[in-house]
Amino acid sequence: MKIFFAVIAAIALIVSCAVLPPPETAVIPEIPETPEYIMGKGTVPEEQLAAFLLYTNMGADGDFVRRLAAYYVEEAAAEGVNHDTAFAQMCLETGFLRYGGLVTPDMNNFCGLGAIGPGQTGHIFPDARSGVRAHIQHLQAYASTGPLNQDLIDPRYRYVKRGSSPTIYGLAGTWAADRAYSEKISTILQRLYEFAY
Repeated sequence: MKIFFAVIAAIALIVSCAVLPPPETAVIPEIPETPEYIMGKGTVPEEQLAAFLLYTNMGADGDFVRRLAAYYVEEAAAEGVNHDTAFAQMCLETGFLRYGGLVTPDMNNFCGLGAIGPGQTGHIFPDARSGVRAHIQHLQAYASTGPLNQDLIDPRYRYVKRGSSPTIYGLAGTWAADRAYSEKISTILQRLYEFAY
């Protein structure tokens, strides 16, 4: 009798499993296309921006990187600039915060503003948020003819031909003399999206 009930229980278990719906499969998000336009909205959350930089430069200060990522998201949103693009450009300009060129970490200059040569090593900003804001404002000047939404602090804003480069591809030879400059930003963006998604 015990065997009979054991067989019935086993059959019931098999039948119940057979009629259960299949388990939900995980949805893997698609990697977004690399943005060309400077104006727009970024898609990578600040936590992922910070994680990407820290993955690439494990020696960077984690707390500072997380604050910096938050500043990029906030300041870019204030001016309608794509924060993914601005963050990728910062990574390129600073060597993922390793520096090594004319600009040094204490300058809070994340995009090489005014860094032309030994006699002109670049502008100094009082804090990281100010440096990020100046960077975002400089990008907005290249990409748009619209007004700024925050007080101007970019000392080189007036030198930019407004709206002359709505896409990252106009930054090569203008923002930087390097003809491969735009492709380098695009490559970092691709790496960021592969990391985040």
